[in-house]
Amino acid sequence: MISKQNLDRASRELYRRTPDETFDSLSSLFQHCQMRKQESSDLWHPPNDFQPNVGLGSSLELGVGEGMEFRMNDWSFGQLCQLAKLNKETVNRLTPDTASRVFAETMPRSSKPLQLLTQGDQVRSIHGASYTRLYDVELLAMLKEFAVDFQPPQVGLNEATGLYAGEQDLFCFLIDPTGWVEIEGEAFAPGFFVFNSEVGKRSIGIQTFWFQAVCQNHIVWDAVEVVEYTRKHTSGVHDALREIRRLVEQLVEKRDSRRDSFARVIANAMQTKLGDDADEVLQHVLQHGVSRSVAKKALEIATQEGRLTIFALVDAITRVTGKFEYIGSRNDADQKAGSLLDLAVA
Repeated sequence: MISKQNLDRASRELYRRTPDETFDSLSSLFQHCQMRKQESSDLWHPPNDFQPNVGLGSSLELGVGEGMEFRMNDWSFGQLCQLAKLNKETVNRLTPDTASRVFAETMPRSSKPLQLLTQGDQVRSIHGASYTRLYDVELLAMLKEFAVDFQPPQVGLNEATGLYAGEQDLFCFLIDPTGWVEIEGEAFAPGFFVFNSEVGKRSIGIQTFWFQAVCQNHIVWDAVEVVEYTRKHTSGVHDALREIRRLVEQLVEKRDSRRDSFARVIANAMQTKLGDDADEVLQHVLQHGVSRSVAKKALEIATQEGRLTIFALVDAITRVTGKFEYIGSRNDADQKAGSLLDLAVA
């Protein structure tokens, strides 16, 4: 019996993402991330050069060195608070003028440079020297080259696409809608999640799986062979691209191998007879748990069409069970019919 699990990672992303973080294709997401990288720069300055002060818009800004003023987003502001050992929620309740004076008293006096990721007039993140950045577009470039058959799932609730990039992180949910194969008598398709953060919000990683269904909430139902890999953004993080690529290629290779194997089974099933007469064929079908009434009706259909092959019987059984009122009974009967294909394994 296959061990299955339901994966809700993409569903959690669906409910937390805003429309401006949602993209309709891998190409549009790639272009967005490529432009963001082109507009971003790394600056190296010690905390001694930081001067949080009130800007022209009466909001708190970060002065760096001589003459450089940057706005902060929620993430970089939180990192600045951590650097000064201040509670972010407390600082948010202060006026910009008071907050700037509090920072002036609490900022560390160090000449060791920190790396600031900037985009235009905004600071996106503040990190120490040990942090190594891997840009989202680098991950997407690899996917465009090695996951060519994969695409987002059907659009879910809130017009969610499974492709997201915000100021803090990236998340992609991709499946191969034509990659269905049989695993222990049941149909599965391959898919994976990849994720990254250019600003230190989360590790880079991938989770691959084989699934049976995806609902509008983007919950992945009945997943098997779930494999996950993550790596922190430290020295050597770019090696993660090689490992993620290997896992994608492994998924593709297994899909192709299983699909080819299943195709051989079907071809053999279309040529192999279950017996020389109706009685012998009926006994084979009954031995696989198919009810006598269904087996007889299916045998009549196959006989009328002049075919008593394994494939013809399986096809006839599914046509008979397709008229069942209850889906549970239909699925049970179809699984028993599918077990007949084991007789066609070369």
